[in-house]
Amino acid sequence: MLHSFLQYFSKKTLVKLIQILLLAFAFVLPAHALFVSPPKDPMPLIKEIFPEHSKISDKVSAKEGAPLVWTIYKGEEVLGYAFETNDLAKIPAYSGEPVNMLVAMDPQGVYLGAKVLEHHEPIILAGIPETKLHEFADQYDGLSVKDRLKVGGNQTEGIVHIDGLSGATVTVMVMNVAIVKSATQVARSLGIISKSQEIIQPMGTIYPDLFEKSDWLTLTGDGSIRKLYLNRKTVDEAFVGTEAEHVDEASAEQKQDMFAEIYFAQLNIPTVGRNLLGDSEYEYLMSTLKPGEHAVILMGTGYSFKGSGYVRGAIFDRIQVLQNGEAIAFRDLDHARVPDIYIDGAPNFNERSIFIIRDHHEFNPASDWQLELLVRRQTGPLDSIFTSFKADYHTLDKYVDRPPVIMPEPELTLAQQVWKEKDAEVIVLFVLLAILLAVLFLQDILVRHPTFMHNFRHLFLIITVVFIGWSWGGQLSVVNVFTFLQAFMSDFSWDLFLLDPVIFILWGAAAVTMLLWGRAVYCGWLCPFGALQELINVFARYIKIPQFELPWAVHERLWAVKYLILLGLFGLSMESLATAEQFAEVEPFKTTFLLKFDREWPFVLYASALLLINVFNRKFFCRYLCPLGAALSTSNSVRLFSWLRRRPECGQPCKTCAKECEIQAINPDGEINMRECHYCLDCQVTYFNEEKCPPLKKLARKKAKYKETEIDAVNVA
Repeated sequence: MLHSFLQYFSKKTLVKLIQILLLAFAFVLPAHALFVSPPKDPMPLIKEIFPEHSKISDKVSAKEGAPLVWTIYKGEEVLGYAFETNDLAKIPAYSGEPVNMLVAMDPQGVYLGAKVLEHHEPIILAGIPETKLHEFADQYDGLSVKDRLKVGGNQTEGIVHIDGLSGATVTVMVMNVAIVKSATQVARSLGIISKSQEIIQPMGTIYPDLFEKSDWLTLTGDGSIRKLYLNRKTVDEAFVGTEAEHVDEASAEQKQDMFAEIYFAQLNIPTVGRNLLGDSEYEYLMSTLKPGEHAVILMGTGYSFKGSGYVRGAIFDRIQVLQNGEAIAFRDLDHARVPDIYIDGAPNFNERSIFIIRDHHEFNPASDWQLELLVRRQTGPLDSIFTSFKADYHTLDKYVDRPPVIMPEPELTLAQQVWKEKDAEVIVLFVLLAILLAVLFLQDILVRHPTFMHNFRHLFLIITVVFIGWSWGGQLSVVNVFTFLQAFMSDFSWDLFLLDPVIFILWGAAAVTMLLWGRAVYCGWLCPFGALQELINVFARYIKIPQFELPWAVHERLWAVKYLILLGLFGLSMESLATAEQFAEVEPFKTTFLLKFDREWPFVLYASALLLINVFNRKFFCRYLCPLGAALSTSNSVRLFSWLRRRPECGQPCKTCAKECEIQAINPDGEINMRECHYCLDCQVTYFNEEKCPPLKKLARKKAKYKETEIDAVNVA
C-alpha cells in the first residue's frame, strides 16, 4: 500500500508541488522583480538635466559617420549635448543585453548626467534595488570625458575611481565602458578632445655644437632642407566641386606651370643655420631665442607664403606649422626677414623669412612636423574659399638627441581589464583547483588516513565558503547554464562569459570534472552553498543534534523534484531569460553569497529555512531542490572514470557504506548513484579501513584463524 501511495505521490503530487513552489515565489517577490525594466523616454530626462533650455534639436549626426546626438540650446548658445549609449557602444551586460543610458555633457566635455533608460539585468530587478543603479550613474556628474575612469580597484595616479555596486560588478563595469566609449566618440566628433597619439615621442634636444660645412645640393639631398612644390594643376584640382573651381583657373597650357615652390628647414640646427645665414647672423639668431623656442626658415618663389593682406599685429594667414595635432600660427613679432643666404648653390627666392616657434607651443624637435600652406580664392567681395597643402619635415638623427619612443599600453578590452584586476583571485583559485586535482588522483592513498582526510576536506570547504563564495562571489547558478545555451544558439561570443574570471574558471573546472568524474566533484568540493550546508551539518552532528533521514522510497522519489524545477526553469528561459532568473530564486545562492542576506525578508527567510533544515538533514537543498545540481548530473552518462571502489559484498550483505552515506547516494544494492554522489570520499575511507569495512574484517579474521591453526614446519635431520 505504501508503495502504491509513493508511486501516486511521485507522478501526481510532485508536479503540483513544483507548480505551487514557483507560484509561491511569484507572490513573495517584489512586484517590480517580475518584469524587465521598461524603456524610458529620454526627452523628459534631457529637459530635467537642462532646465534652462529653449530648444532641443533632433537626434542627428553632425556629419556623415558621426555619432547621433541631441544638441541643447538656450537661445543661440549651446548648453550641451545628449546621446544614447546604445547608438554608439552596444556592449552586452550580465543578461546578454546592453544597458542603454542617456548621457549628457556640456561643450567642454564635462558630464552633466547619466541616466539609465533600459536594462535587462535580473540581478538588479530581483536582488538589488534599481535605485542603487541610478546612484551609481549619478557618480559621473561633474567628471570629464578627458578623465580616465575606472570602476573600483586600488587608487591609481591619473585614474578617477568610481564606486562599484556589490553583487552587480559586471553590470556596472559594462555601464562604465559604454559611457566612456560613447562619450569619447561624441567628444572627438565635436572637437572637444583630439584623438590620442599612438606613439609618444619624449622631448628631444638639438646637438648645439654639431656643425658640418655643406652646400645647397647636399642639404636638400639628405632632407635637412625640405620642399613644398605645387603646380597649377594640383591647385585647380583641389578646388574642384567648390564655388571657386573656375576662379583663377589655369588654362590647359598653364597646368604644369609652377604655382609655389617653398623650401623650409629647422634653422636652429647648426649645420642648417650656419650654412644658410653665416656665423654672425646664426649666432645673433640663437642669442635671441629663449629656452624652449625654435626657429624655422621659409624660402619661396611663386605664391607668397606671407600674403599681400598681411598687416602689422595680425597673423600670417597662409602658413602654419603642425605637430602632434597642434596648429602653430605666427604673428608679426614671430617673424624676421632674411636679407640674403650664403650657402653655395642656392637658387634665388622672392621671399625669405624666419619664424619663431614660442616655448608655450612645446615644440619637439625630435617629432616630425608639417608645414601647411593655405591657398585662398575669392568668390565675392567678402567671401572666399581656401584649401591647404602640407609637406613633412623629419629632423635627421645626426642633428638631434632623440629619446626612444614610448609605446603607450594598448587599450585593454573590458574582459582583459577585469582579469588584470582579479589576478590574485585567479592565481589562488588555480592553486586550489590544482590541490583538488592532486587529491582526486591520490585519493586511494589519502583515504587510508581518515583523520587527515576529514580535516583536509573541512578546511577546503571553509575556503570554498569564505573565499570562493562570500569574498569572490563565485557561486555558479542554473541561470549561467541558460545564458550559455542562449548565447550558443545565437551569436556566440566568449566576451560575456570572460567578464567574471572566477565564475569562468569555476565553469571550466566544472566542465572538466563533469567529463572525467561527473557532477560529484563540483557539488561536493567547489559549490559554496553546498559547502556551507555541509559545514553547518558537521557542526550540528558534533554537538549531538539528532538527524532525520527520510525513508529510502520517499528519498528516492524526492530526487525528481530538482529535475522538475530544472525543466520548468528551462522552459521559462526559452521565453525570457529575465523571467527565468526571477523564478531561479529557488536557488538561495544570490541571497547567501552575492547579497549576504541584505535583501527583502522573504528571500532571507527562505535561505535561512533551508540552512535550518540542513541542521537536521544534510544537504537537503542539494538533494531535492537544486536545479544546478540537476543540470550538472546530466553529464553522468558521459563521464570517463569511475574511481570510487566497490566490492562484491557491497549492498549484499554489507550495507555499512550505504548507512554511513550522509546524503543517501548509495543504493540498497550497494551501487553508488553518481547522479547524487558528492564525492566526499567517506565510503572510500571505509573501503580501505580494516577495522570498519566488514569484508575486510572478515578477511582479517580468516587470516588470523589461519595463523592459529597453522603448524610450524620442523626440519628433520
